[in-house]
Amino acid sequence: MADCEPQRAATEEPIDHPVFAALYDRCTPDRFLLGPHREYLAADLSGRVLDLGAGNGPMFPYAADAGADDLEYHAIDPDPNMRRRAAKKADRVGLPVHLRDARAETLPYVDDAFDVVLSGLVFCTIADPDAALDEVARVLRPGGELRFLEHVRNDGWRARAQDRLTPLWERAAGGCQLNRETVERFVGHDGFDVREIERLGIGLFPATPIVRGRLGRRRESTS
Repeated sequence: MADCEPQRAATEEPIDHPVFAALYDRCTPDRFLLGPHREYLAADLSGRVLDLGAGNGPMFPYAADAGADDLEYHAIDPDPNMRRRAAKKADRVGLPVHLRDARAETLPYVDDAFDVVLSGLVFCTIADPDAALDEVARVLRPGGELRFLEHVRNDGWRARAQDRLTPLWERAAGGCQLNRETVERFVGHDGFDVREIERLGIGLFPATPIVRGRLGRRRESTS
């Protein structure tokens, strides 16, 4: 299936966070904290899969372990520092990955290109999450699945604290937004049906709560 090249907006700024990429590798206990939930995302992967915002490749070991023989794994990330680390991790775990420089808002793939799209702590950093979700719906085949693991806006005083902390957190954490209402965005999109959503009792404030789930691409959309 052929790819297509997106039209990049002239106003897009390069994404380049070398310090954050290095610290993420060294300081984030990803496997200890999120390992079982990344296994959930990778369970029985088969066909053509897109890792949306692959970062330094935390999904790669799980996909290598759980993927079927017909797995064709694609991944994008706009940060060259993260892509370099991801490429090394793919080699270490023995997972063939088609890794590209691209943004979620302008995916370089044709319509109905993928059976599964994976989103692991990604929508918090995307500049235009609504455009990105539209793109996910476009490149997923009807009946395909969006599997996600995301931290989202909290409740009560914690939400207000996130609002205050987000400007500083965004600068320190590679553009991450603490107060994104991602689940509401997913559930409200007319291209998807909810298959499963679960709020998890893990994580540390202010990047809590963490939610995982699966959305099915509708056979027909009103968008």
